[in-house]
Amino acid sequence: MPVNPELVGRVFPPTAPYLVGREKVREFARAVFADAPQHSDPEAARALGYDDVVAPPTFAMVVQDLTLQQLLGDPESGIELSRLVHAEQRFRYTRPIVAGDELVATLSVTGIRSMGGNAMITSEAEIVDATGAHVVTTASVLLAGEAGA
Repeated sequence: MPVNPELVGRVFPPTAPYLVGREKVREFARAVFADAPQHSDPEAARALGYDDVVAPPTFAMVVQDLTLQQLLGDPESGIELSRLVHAEQRFRYTRPIVAGDELVATLSVTGIRSMGGNAMITSEAEIVDATGAHVVTTASVLLAGEAGA
């Protein structure tokens, strides 16, 4: 089954709130070799004007992943996980993610482009805080091979 072209324009329901924990930020920072003190030391972060440790920019993927699970778990999507590659990622921040943030994300499928037996699926996740204020928009391109191709 090829990727369902009717996904374009689809907006998935908002995710459950994700509470950004200090230890999650520290773990992620270590994993991506982000060794600036504001990623692990609350006092260093406060000295820069933040309430708590600041997540590295790519931490937004943790929240975006919750939205991608909605897309990839949709049996009508035509996306076969064994034939999927994450091809591109971009971030547009209003402000950094900080430990203590409660974030909600909403995914929109913005495009599908066929290329031979493959499809490039473009999506955006709008991530907002508990007040509804924009924090970051993540944009992803997934490359999906057609099943049986």
